[in-house]
Amino acid sequence: MKVTLYKYIVREIWPTFLASLFVSVFIIVATKMLSIMELIVNRGVNAGYVGRMLVYLIPDIVMFALPAVSLMAVVVAFLRLSSDSEIISLKSCGISLYQMLPPVVILSFFALLISLSIGIIAVPWGNRSFKDVIFQIAESKADLGIKERIFCEPFNGVVFYVNSYSTRDRVMKDVFVVDRRDAKITNTIIAEEGRILSYPQQRIITLHFLRGAISTVEKNLNSARSIKFNTYKMNIGLKDIMSALASRKKAPKELSVGELIKQMNIEPKGELKYNEMMIELLEKFSIPIAVFLMGIIGVPLGVQIRARGRSAGIWISLVVFLIYYMCLAGMKSICETGNISPTVGIWIPDIFLFISCIYLLRRVANERSINFLSAFSLKARRQ
Repeated sequence: MKVTLYKYIVREIWPTFLASLFVSVFIIVATKMLSIMELIVNRGVNAGYVGRMLVYLIPDIVMFALPAVSLMAVVVAFLRLSSDSEIISLKSCGISLYQMLPPVVILSFFALLISLSIGIIAVPWGNRSFKDVIFQIAESKADLGIKERIFCEPFNGVVFYVNSYSTRDRVMKDVFVVDRRDAKITNTIIAEEGRILSYPQQRIITLHFLRGAISTVEKNLNSARSIKFNTYKMNIGLKDIMSALASRKKAPKELSVGELIKQMNIEPKGELKYNEMMIELLEKFSIPIAVFLMGIIGVPLGVQIRARGRSAGIWISLVVFLIYYMCLAGMKSICETGNISPTVGIWIPDIFLFISCIYLLRRVANERSINFLSAFSLKARRQ
């Protein structure tokens, strides 16, 4: 009897879980498509690079969506059982709410393991690989964007004119460059020769100029100066191909657990960088726990909502997830400043979920209504 019941509940939950996860990933990816399509249309980036970028974004997106998906799948499943009076039938057979929990606990635990694996392995790999692709784009644009005897702008704010360019040796002859990346000054470089050097580890492209002069003029034209040089280096970072990704060092999201711990041992305790890495480390464990607790909370919420249709369950799930996410984002901001230690603050949203889980389960198991859900259900039935 129990095995049959457990299988029945599992069959109610997992299709909604997969469908919700797919829809969530699709919506979030779609919101990023405008900026990504701009790379293809306006910047001439190869579509293969864009496809890889989307793949590398997925782990972070899935990690973000899993708490909401876990909650939504369970709420919608138990809402369907409740609206069809199957919950009442089960209770009349002597099956309590707690006896319906084991399949939900098992599925939520598997979701926890998936989230933990993604956070520890896939998210750092995806963020690292994403930055690598951006650097490859910058590197390819340096090669493809520079044309002989034509004014061209392979990077934002940097205009090139070269008399000759060897793509094999990456050597430019008779170079004229105008650098307007600085909002206050404009640099004009004239050189006999220039070379393109790549440093993938630092994600920097360096333009090495030989035997020339650089003129610097302030934008307000108050001052100007000119300097002759034998060698001059100009760095092109990731910000010149995509400003939102400016970084020469690995961001905390790109580091594995071991790398985070190693870097934290170097940084002074309590400093901003230390707090950021501590938050990232603890999030790899706190979010999976939130995924587990969200799944359990879905049982009493789904049982209490007595509205027809799945839309009610989806809206309730999104509201609960929004409250959790706002709490998490707020605590991260407070922990970064050091007003609250990350080892305490980052767990507060999970503690809130745990207390809510115990409260809701006990109240619904004792046949006591949840006030805000009762009002919502009454309004839904009237409509």
